[in-house]
Amino acid sequence: MNIGIVGATGKAGSLILDEAVSRGHDVTAIVRNAKKLNNDNVNVIEKDVHDTTNEDFKGLDVVVNAFGAPLGEKDAHVEAGRALINALAGTGTRLIVVGGAGSLYIDDSRTMTVIDTPNFPDMFKPTAGGQSENLEELEQTTNLKWTFISPSAEFDAEGKRTGTYESGTDVLLVNNSEESYISYADFAIAVIDEAENKKHVNERFTVVAEKE
Repeated sequence: MNIGIVGATGKAGSLILDEAVSRGHDVTAIVRNAKKLNNDNVNVIEKDVHDTTNEDFKGLDVVVNAFGAPLGEKDAHVEAGRALINALAGTGTRLIVVGGAGSLYIDDSRTMTVIDTPNFPDMFKPTAGGQSENLEELEQTTNLKWTFISPSAEFDAEGKRTGTYESGTDVLLVNNSEESYISYADFAIAVIDEAENKKHVNERFTVVAEKE
C-alpha cells in the first residue's frame, strides 16, 4: 500500500511512519523540513501542508494527517485539515486524521463532550476546538473517504508499545485500570491497522490501551 504521512517528523507522525515502514508499505513523508526525518526508507515531499495540491498525492492510497500545531493555535488544525480535504476530495485517496479526544462524549448518554467538562484544561481548549471543527468539516464532505481517529484522554508520547488496544465509536473509553489512556506507539498501530483494514470509512472512532 502507498501511504503518505503529513507531519511525519512529529511525535505521532514519526511513529506512524515507522509502523507503516515496518509492515512493508511504500511510505511518502510530507514534511516542511526533510532533514528532521529519522527514517531513510521513505519517499519525501518537502512542502508545507497548506501548499499541497492533489498532484502531490497522486498514486497514494492513503494520506495520514498527523499535522501538529503549537499548543493553543486553534486555526492551524482547521486550516491544515481543510487544505487536505480540498486536495484529496474527488481523488479516491483516503484521508486518515490523527484527531483529538476533546470531541468524544463522556458517556453513553452523549449529552456532554470531553472539552465541555468542568476540569478540561483551558490551555488545551483551542487545540481541541480546532480538531473538533476539522471533524465537523469532514462529516460535511461528500466526495472524500476519510477516517478520524481520537486517542484517549491521556495521549502519552513516552508510553510503551504494548501491541494491543481496544476501539470504540464516539464515547471516551477506559482500560482495565479505569484510565482513559493510550501511548503514541499503540496509537500508531491503530492508524496503520485502519489503513489496511478499512473498518471505519467515513466515520470517527477512538482507541484505548493498557499502561505497561
